[in-house]
Amino acid sequence: MMPEDRYSDRYTDSRDEAHWGLPDPDHQPAFYDMVATKRALAFVVDFILIVIIAALIVPFTAFTGIFFFPFLVAVVSFAYRVITIANGSATWGMRLMGIEFRDRNGARFDLGMAVLHTLLFTVWCSTGILQVVSVVLMATTARGQGLSDLVLGSAAINRPSSY
Repeated sequence: MMPEDRYSDRYTDSRDEAHWGLPDPDHQPAFYDMVATKRALAFVVDFILIVIIAALIVPFTAFTGIFFFPFLVAVVSFAYRVITIANGSATWGMRLMGIEFRDRNGARFDLGMAVLHTLLFTVWCSTGILQVVSVVLMATTARGQGLSDLVLGSAAINRPSSY
């Protein structure tokens, strides 16, 4: 038996997948433990922060922001998510929950990935049914990936202790 053959059964799954740089959920399950629940809690924290930020902006619009508040929240949400994800690979809610995004190579998100992920997230939220599909995927896939993650090859993981 060749040395490569000895390991092929153990590592075939992770090498054949498009997400070869992400931790393998079968061999390193701690990276994905409770991530779907933490993402849900982080979403709530982020939503509360976004609404507070939008409410603080309203007086600077001569209070006309009240009339288009949902749009204002959407704009603030997009900016908030892009800025926080680009600067730490996680929103503030995600950081509070101890999770962060990684791309298919296992690297933290840069500005480009933050924009793409946020853009897809915004599209899914605006359609409703696609956001439901995304949540179902987060709860059922091995890596807890939502629809945006599957499209981009990314995943949210528990933050490694070295960070």
